Amino acid sequence: PREMENINRDKESRTEIVSEGKQFRNEQFYNAVLGSDFYIDSNNVLTLSGSFAYEVEAQPSQFEFTRRSNGSEEERWTRKEETSATNPKLQYELQYKREFRDDEDHKLLFSAIGNYFGKEQSSVFTHEEAEGTPDRIDQLTATAFSEGKYTFIIDYTKPFDDNWIVETGLHYLINDVDNDFEVQNETSDGSFEKDPGQTNLFEYSQDVLGVYGTGSYEGEAWGLKLGLRIENTDLNTFLVETEEGNSQIFTNLFPTAHTSYKLSERVSFQAGYSRRIFRPRLWDLNPFFNIRNNFNIRAGNPNLLPEFTDSYEMGAIFILDNSSFNVNVYHRYTQDKVERVSLFSDGVTTWIPQNIGTNKATGVELNFKYSPFRKISFNGDANYNVFVRNGSFEGQNFDFSADVWSAKVIAKYKYNKSLDLEVTTRYQSREQTVQGLLRYNLFADFGFRYKIMNGKGVFNFSIRDIFASRIRQNTIDNQDFYSYSWSRRGRFITLGFSYGFGKGEAMYYSGRRR
Repeated sequence: PREMENINRDKESRTEIVSEGKQFRNEQFYNAVLGSDFYIDSNNVLTLSGSFAYEVEAQPSQFEFTRRSNGSEEERWTRKEETSATNPKLQYELQYKREFRDDEDHKLLFSAIGNYFGKEQSSVFTHEEAEGTPDRIDQLTATAFSEGKYTFIIDYTKPFDDNWIVETGLHYLINDVDNDFEVQNETSDGSFEKDPGQTNLFEYSQDVLGVYGTGSYEGEAWGLKLGLRIENTDLNTFLVETEEGNSQIFTNLFPTAHTSYKLSERVSFQAGYSRRIFRPRLWDLNPFFNIRNNFNIRAGNPNLLPEFTDSYEMGAIFILDNSSFNVNVYHRYTQDKVERVSLFSDGVTTWIPQNIGTNKATGVELNFKYSPFRKISFNGDANYNVFVRNGSFEGQNFDFSADVWSAKVIAKYKYNKSLDLEVTTRYQSREQTVQGLLRYNLFADFGFRYKIMNGKGVFNFSIRDIFASRIRQNTIDNQDFYSYSWSRRGRFITLGFSYGFGKGEAMYYSGRRR
């Protein structure tokens, strides 16, 4: 279960709507995986592999709503949801790999990958009114979603001697999506009619062609790697019912430069620059939303632009007898930063991603590994940065500066060659956003593996979020409205057994969907 609580407060009218509830996600899923290698000769291999998965979902939820005015309760009602869905998934890959006789690193790789994901989902939303409150309108929703993603890759690596190596390649990605979403509202005679304001067919297509080349030199003490990637993106979104479209075609250059110097076998230094792109995810672009809690809505933005980040880093690596650590300082400048902005109207908070100005972050990162004993090891990382935000949206200025830090430590205990245990702890500090404040997070995971039959069989047990302390809490308090959201998914327990036969090894079952 996922527990949730929300408060929407209108400061001008002094009214607020409070909702509390739980939502569930009950799943059955089935996987079939098959692959085969064909060795043409000792230097050429052809691989064909694929998988099919079928998932059946049930997603019941229930929320209790209270409307207050000037501190006095005016209305109470319950909103219930019954949702069912089926999700077929298909993935297949054809790969050809050629290794040349002159050098083991001289390789040519071609890969063609296809992915399909579908969803047929229907929901029924009903209401139970408390005494003395008006009736709420029941609703029906239906979703027909399909996504096809196709990737073609050619990579070629050529060493010229022990120090120089050149890599070049081409990547082409095709992504096509249809999402047919419909909402029906109950009428006075008990029938249902389509809500045109919340019903549409969303079509999305994105083609990305990338060509890259890198050259690297690796000497005894000094190394250098230079690269350039050119990408052309053709992105189109279209809302069929309202005939709203958005087309973006852009070409970008992504240079990289990295250098390293080895002072000794125990100490080395490194520096680098890279330019990166963060493309909006599909659900950031899709304007349709789940109306599970119809007073707190998440929607997408078809006009969203990608983020571009210039990253500069300098660091050092130190290797000791039973430990090693890496220290890096960095500066990152991001343009068209994507932020979820809340819009408030009639007691409803709607979250929509927007491009809000720039972000400049300067920080330090530490990674370490420490093995005090043969069977015990610790590794982890910590990150601290100060950032400056500049931007505005609909006349509201979002200029501010703040800091944020995080840390993770993984402790491993290997009792023997068959049994090992692991505990992971994570901390994420509070973070100021363009409108509000995210609370801190502290949580831990635990797991162990036990191998039998020389590793052919594996028992796996894990607990994610042992203390059910992983909480997402966001608070916005501005001049016109106050918005508070709190959610906790709770611990997740997995027990699995895997067995590998023939030349195969047992797959570790983590409980995550493949």
